[in-house]
Amino acid sequence: MEKISFATYLQEKIDLDEKTIKKLYQKLTSEKHLKNEVLLKPGEVCSHAFFVEKGLLRLFSIDEKGKEHILQFAPEGWFIVDRSSMYFKETSQYYIDAIEDTSMVYINDQFLDFAGQKSPEFRKYNERLLHNHIRHLQNRINSLIAASAREKYQDFIALYPDLTLRVPQWMIASFLGITPESLSRVRRNLAKENFRPR
Repeated sequence: MEKISFATYLQEKIDLDEKTIKKLYQKLTSEKHLKNEVLLKPGEVCSHAFFVEKGLLRLFSIDEKGKEHILQFAPEGWFIVDRSSMYFKETSQYYIDAIEDTSMVYINDQFLDFAGQKSPEFRKYNERLLHNHIRHLQNRINSLIAASAREKYQDFIALYPDLTLRVPQWMIASFLGITPESLSRVRRNLAKENFRPR
């Protein structure tokens, strides 16, 4: 995937002028992390949201049996954060790590306050992002409760169209809440249905 700079993202999504973007950027930090680097661990307070410019992050937990449960992937142009930890200063229950070498922008709540004061457009857009996040969570909960493995996988492809080629199958299964074997069956069945002999 191509790099998506946060400045370009702001221009496209909020239509901010270059002068405002420069002011906002003075409050930001950009960093690069290598594949498998951990950005957040349970017991730490998540002090930043991360905007992915290039690469791929994930948010996940590990249960007492050592099994991973992936809550979110964040490819280019996505934000990822433990909201309860960042906004309520609670210690996190989650990990955030890099699945690929990743370039990102760190966004703290001071930046969000500053940006909201400088730009009403940014404040409105940030509110829309929050509501969109809640909408996705509601859909995800409903999918985990009620959808078949096939429906879950089709929803995953719609949400993350390029990730089937970027993450191992077991991670997709973890995100969907199904076994890798169930996912393999779903993929085989879909491949057969889409196969058209000449």
